[in-house]
Amino acid sequence: MAPESQAATFALLQRLAGAPPVRTHISAVFIGADTVWKLRRAVRLAYVDFTTLAERERTARRELELNAAHAPGLYRDVVAVTRAADGTLALGGAGEAIDWVVRMARVPAGDFLDVVAARGGLDPGLLDGMADAVAALHAGNPVLARDQAAALRDVARGNALAARQAGLAEADVAGWSDGMAALLDRHADALRARGDAGFVRRCHGDLHLGNMCLWRGAPVAFDALEFDEDLATVDVGYDLAFLLMDLDARVGRGAANRVMNRYLARTGDWALVAFLPLFLSMRAMVRAHVEAARGRAADSGGYLTRALDYMRPAPACVVAIGGLPGAGKSTVARAVAPGLGVAPGAVILRSDEIRKRQGGVAPEQKLAQSAYAPDASAAVFAEIARAAGAIAAGGHAVVADATFMDPGHRAAIAAAAGGVPFRGVWLEVEMAELERRVAARAGDASDADLAVLRRAARAGAGAGDWLAVDGTDTAAAAAAITATLAIRP
Repeated sequence: MAPESQAATFALLQRLAGAPPVRTHISAVFIGADTVWKLRRAVRLAYVDFTTLAERERTARRELELNAAHAPGLYRDVVAVTRAADGTLALGGAGEAIDWVVRMARVPAGDFLDVVAARGGLDPGLLDGMADAVAALHAGNPVLARDQAAALRDVARGNALAARQAGLAEADVAGWSDGMAALLDRHADALRARGDAGFVRRCHGDLHLGNMCLWRGAPVAFDALEFDEDLATVDVGYDLAFLLMDLDARVGRGAANRVMNRYLARTGDWALVAFLPLFLSMRAMVRAHVEAARGRAADSGGYLTRALDYMRPAPACVVAIGGLPGAGKSTVARAVAPGLGVAPGAVILRSDEIRKRQGGVAPEQKLAQSAYAPDASAAVFAEIARAAGAIAAGGHAVVADATFMDPGHRAAIAAAAGGVPFRGVWLEVEMAELERRVAARAGDASDADLAVLRRAARAGAGAGDWLAVDGTDTAAAAAAITATLAIRP
């Protein structure tokens, strides 16, 4: 039902849309043939108060401000519902404003990414596009000062209280609270340091699959949290973690791993992964008590299990996968990574992607030959070793994907592993197959062509003291590497 004070507004918008609205706790969304009108309901809840006209206007305008830049054309404007002297209601009329709506373009129901995910449509290109959209959103958002460690302690306490009120088992809630407190104690100083370094920003705040859609052929985030600046002022990793957790739960570990790695490739924020056990667990617990409060016990239990599992450590390792251009290094790395270490799997340090980011271009954009000069290559491999060491020391697994033809590069990545297990792998493939693969490449981060392949082959690098694996069948190669590491497939 509409709040009594908004009954006439509901009636007007329903006539315009030609159908009843889609309701949430705080809004009513009227979906017309090509236009959508979003009305804030005049409700007061624990986390929001929309009972005043001024607050409904303020948050409507804030929603437009937050979202329009990231989804151009999807958000159109904010318009008043007006009452004329004779009592007639209109949109944008000359009378007094009695309510406010956000006017948007209609998105086909099948283009929301939770729907795409449900039909199995999140292919690799779409997953990469999602990560690109989030990276761009974060890059454009303002840096803000906030003690993220203290804020997350408050969030943890609130989650524990809400979980108990929703009826979750006391033993589980207490176990989660103790584990979360330990993680926050361990990471408090590092979280504050990330804030000082500019990683706390005014983020999306509600970044799950249902709040992303396809717009003009590309994934975009919409419906950023507009009514509480504190809830949306977070570490960018915590913002991303909601999407990763949602992908892990709805689609699978491989999808979450790919989005994480594409985001890291675009941003170079390797330090983020040390906090993922904390961030993912917090996001899962939010979903657990929300689902319990809705009476969805099965879903709630699944998210509660995830919240507890995300905090459990898993052995870290560093795997280096080398080989000539076309050997299948990146394909094998993507197959192996999801099963390594803590969720959502290993960080892939791909030399081609790092080189593109250092060169200031997107992964699929071709670089000038100067970007492959010895000093540029040295910078790429130095970042691989530096990042691998830091990530492994933080308890996360690493897969380094590069040619590793230079013995110095092999020694550096092995040394970077420090105290965690290291495995060097060399993929071997017949030259004719390498040439076929390289000639067929399109839309890939590698710029290697047939001339580069043949020059590399003449250098005569081989497995040496690394494990030689036949890369002709990349799935079989990934399984062989997985078996040597005794990890789950």
